Amino acid sequence: MKNRRALTEGEESPDINISPLIDMVFILLIFFIVTTVFVEETGVEVHKPKAASAQQLEKKSILIAVTANGNVVYGGRQIGVDGVRPLVERLLQERDVPVILKVDEGARAGRVVRVLDQAKLAGAKKVSLASERPQT
Repeated sequence: MKNRRALTEGEESPDINISPLIDMVFILLIFFIVTTVFVEETGVEVHKPKAASAQQLEKKSILIAVTANGNVVYGGRQIGVDGVRPLVERLLQERDVPVILKVDEGARAGRVVRVLDQAKLAGAKKVSLASERPQT
């Protein structure tokens, strides 16, 4: 207790200012949020067919799912075949990205062709079908 001394009237207590630390934490948080790549999912489980020529999905793309019972889904909500064209047109105005169709193995080919056609009519230059690489 010898090292402590009583504060006189004009002196302030020695406090640690943590304001710069909080500012730095917020700057780092913003940096990590901005630099993180968000992968968008369709919101439904689709059993994709296997293909030997399957390639990795592009990070930034429009993912549309066609389920086995014929539902067309984007972002977890059903949009139907008629909703594909306005959706793709709107998203292509923001940025030019490919459209990837995640089609269930049990989906009818006619429904898939109609969805693919609507995406092409909306102005999509690159429309692909998602598949899985067979395990060896």
